[in-house]
Amino acid sequence: MSDPISDLITSLHNASRRLFEKVDVPSSRLKVAIVRILKAEGFIANYKVMEDARKHPFIRVYLKYAQNKQQVLQGGRRISRPGLRVFEPYSAFSRRGEAGAIKIVSTSKGLLTDRQAYQAKVGGEVLCEVK
Repeated sequence: MSDPISDLITSLHNASRRLFEKVDVPSSRLKVAIVRILKAEGFIANYKVMEDARKHPFIRVYLKYAQNKQQVLQGGRRISRPGLRVFEPYSAFSRRGEAGAIKIVSTSKGLLTDRQAYQAKVGGEVLCEVK
């Protein structure tokens, strides 16, 4: 049984390491919300939700690179897994977080970054960390 969030993070990281311009991943509402946060935080250039010929939705993610083709998306890791859920109160999040890294948290107010969750004073399930 595969984990769709882990698959998304791995696909983006592997495509970024290979210097691909874009990568297609299967779509879900949760994945679209994660990709939206990654765009807002500057880890990817853009994304589009599309359908193939058989009406299967997918997300086309356009990757972002710094000067000299250095990857902006350095990596990521799944924190809360299907077999081991990780919940944290808002006080566990810092105002700044680790330099260049964000945690994506599923809260009662939707998906937020760790900084946004701290400002909104809501805790939740820590889905993943992206650097």
